[in-house]
Amino acid sequence: MRAAIYARYSSDNQSEASIEDQVRNCRDHLDREGWDLAQIYSDAAISGATTLRPGYQALLEGVRENAFDLVLTESLDRLSRDQEDIAGLFKRLNFAGIKLVTLAEGEVSELHIGLKGTMNALFLKDLAQKTHRGLEGRVRKGKSGGGNAYGYDVVKQVDDNGEPVRGDRSINAPESVVVQRIFEAFSHGHSPRAIARTLNDEGVPGPRGRSWRDTTIRGHHTRRTGILRNDLYIGSLVWNKQRYVKDPTTGKRLARPNTKDLWIIEEVPHLRIIDDDLWNKVQERLVGIRHSASVSKARETRFWEHRRARHLFTGLMVCAECGASMIAAGKDYMACDHARNQGTCNNKRGIKRDRIEGLVMDTLKTRLMQPHLVEEFIR
Repeated sequence: MRAAIYARYSSDNQSEASIEDQVRNCRDHLDREGWDLAQIYSDAAISGATTLRPGYQALLEGVRENAFDLVLTESLDRLSRDQEDIAGLFKRLNFAGIKLVTLAEGEVSELHIGLKGTMNALFLKDLAQKTHRGLEGRVRKGKSGGGNAYGYDVVKQVDDNGEPVRGDRSINAPESVVVQRIFEAFSHGHSPRAIARTLNDEGVPGPRGRSWRDTTIRGHHTRRTGILRNDLYIGSLVWNKQRYVKDPTTGKRLARPNTKDLWIIEEVPHLRIIDDDLWNKVQERLVGIRHSASVSKARETRFWEHRRARHLFTGLMVCAECGASMIAAGKDYMACDHARNQGTCNNKRGIKRDRIEGLVMDTLKTRLMQPHLVEEFIR
């Protein structure tokens, strides 16, 4: 019987050796049963809450190709901790006539899927609640709840037992000057796009060393993101502004804003970069822009609920100068994203969408039907 082994470890408290251990134990089981090893699939440092794992997807491809007769893994939670996902995998295996065996449960049946699937889903929910509780406790002590903001450095230190002390931040002096420049420029009437272009022209690195974008500066009103809306710059640590939910279709996590009554706010005056007068000027201008006639009219259309029309080469065109994506510029034109929004590319020319589509389609019809090219395509 041809058997495939699947091994996985998540990034919380395991290491690369965990996969080696799982595979070794599964190999021993194969030897005892007299089964032949067909393939080994594995995923390192990826949560079992998602199916967007290279090794797992390769396993599914093997199921579709009927490349083995049996899947062997340490336990069901190695394959998935999501109830729907593990049930879906079990259905696919049954349809293909492939058995599912684990070292912990033996040959898996519908009963295992129901009981263990529920237990694994409850484990994930319980883990999320405990993690959230631990982060809240850290925030209430004035420490970071995770991640870092532009203008600050992570303070690395250990306690008396040599354990890392997490959550402390300190002001990054050069970056704090840039933050002050952004606030001053915006308060004097400059747009986020103009500020981003100025900083990029001067070679000032943005967050994570990337180029500056207008969205990085202005952020999002509802989610309170962006440089100009970050309360930390006035010494106020705001946490739990949003939560994450998994899209059941794609498996990706999506942010959802929380109501203000769920926010956790702690004062951290030692992290203040912007004074109250400048902060208030900036917030007043942001509110004024949001309630301006043009923005209010655009918001009434609820444009964020509408997807842009997809065209023949949507997502496939890149700038020949810098390699950035070509984006819609008006109704009929395509232009370089970096040239249009960041000012980091000199290719400021746009090209009509129907012209590029016509050129490519004409080339397909007149140039690529030569016998040796067709032969290469078939090969």
